[in-house]
Amino acid sequence: MSAVAATFGRRLRRYAGRAAALPMSPVEGRLTRLVGLALEARGCHAAVGDRCLLLSGNGVQTEAEVVGFSGDRLLLMPTGRADGLEPDTRVIPSRRAGTVQVGDALLGRIVDGAGAPLDRLGPIESSTQRRLSGVDINPLEREPICEPLDVGVRAINALLSVGRGQRVGLFAGSGVGKSVLLGMMARHTSADIIVVGLIGERGREVKEFVERILGSADRSRAVVVAAPADAPPLLRLQGAWLATAVAEHFRDQGRSVLLLMDSLTRFAQAQREIGLAVGEAPATKGYPPSVFARLPQLVERAGNGRAGGGSITAFYTVLTEGDDQQDPIADSARAILDGHIVLSRRLAESGHFPAIDVEASISRVMNEIVPIDQSDAARDLRELISTFNQSRELVNLGAWKPGANPVLDRAVALWPHIQQLLAQRPDERAGFADSVTDMRRLLNET
Repeated sequence: MSAVAATFGRRLRRYAGRAAALPMSPVEGRLTRLVGLALEARGCHAAVGDRCLLLSGNGVQTEAEVVGFSGDRLLLMPTGRADGLEPDTRVIPSRRAGTVQVGDALLGRIVDGAGAPLDRLGPIESSTQRRLSGVDINPLEREPICEPLDVGVRAINALLSVGRGQRVGLFAGSGVGKSVLLGMMARHTSADIIVVGLIGERGREVKEFVERILGSADRSRAVVVAAPADAPPLLRLQGAWLATAVAEHFRDQGRSVLLLMDSLTRFAQAQREIGLAVGEAPATKGYPPSVFARLPQLVERAGNGRAGGGSITAFYTVLTEGDDQQDPIADSARAILDGHIVLSRRLAESGHFPAIDVEASISRVMNEIVPIDQSDAARDLRELISTFNQSRELVNLGAWKPGANPVLDRAVALWPHIQQLLAQRPDERAGFADSVTDMRRLLNET
């Protein structure tokens, strides 16, 4: 090879290296296909997570996010309604991956899944931005869960103590009071900040939760993210990411945050809609594999921060359709959470609220965060509840005879007091210390 050819080759390789390092300029493309919820565009370049502006010739304008690609085709999902879009709609990439405004300006506000205000109180003025995808924390750098959080609910404080930074699932069918229980915790908790994510639920529940359940007194320390059932699936998905990002911001400031998300099931269903729309094959009962990958990505962002920082104590409601506890989403959530609280339809139908099934519920960190005497007392009370429920029919039929089973005798004698201990009005607050004292007093009555 001649010296001239060698020099030319070196220059060509240096030029190719510099060109590869430069960002590709966004090129305007055209919308070529709309099938179901998925859009397909050609002629433009963008990365997964980038936003694109869609400008139709008839004046319709909407935004979409890149959710995948195949060859030279971009797969998009609109963040708003797709009505009015037509073939050859202009697609303009903005190179803007998902970021949201966070900060104290959000306190007392209600926003949608994109962070836009819903309460008509004007724009949210905040210069702090945070990525929706969050920042990974080395698990070895997280502060361990070592102290309980007062949620203001007697049955949880005494028997299912929750620690600061714990992630708990609230498993319930429809109409058994999970929203009311979330509202009780939002009003009565000792946490500094409350972040509520209403994801995929009925639209009327948003106003009811804010005005009737949360109340004006506690709204000043709360942020509500609402992405109701009629919102596009991408917006419902982003609503969950947004609520988590807001909670992370306050945690990084050293505050104690209570994150209430209703519901994790609707989040999974939104991801299922997106996955199926872009051609992902269903795996388990119609859910594609991406759903089961997204669940831990969302849940693992909650918890304690680095040493000396704040905490996110999270409650995720899981809708068990037909009260089926083996639903694939319920089963997957139970495996990645730090405990689960099950609401019983039988208790709800009998007028017992909150309808917490103590036997089927568990807090995996309780023994590490409470004194041994409280843990022993909770175990004794659970034994009494289990013994009575196993012999309930015998007692109701009059077939129970005192003296045959001392534990059952004690359970029958204390049963009215146990029911009174576990029942609580929505407007009643039961502090952590008072809850434990009431439990010990009950056990000492016989």
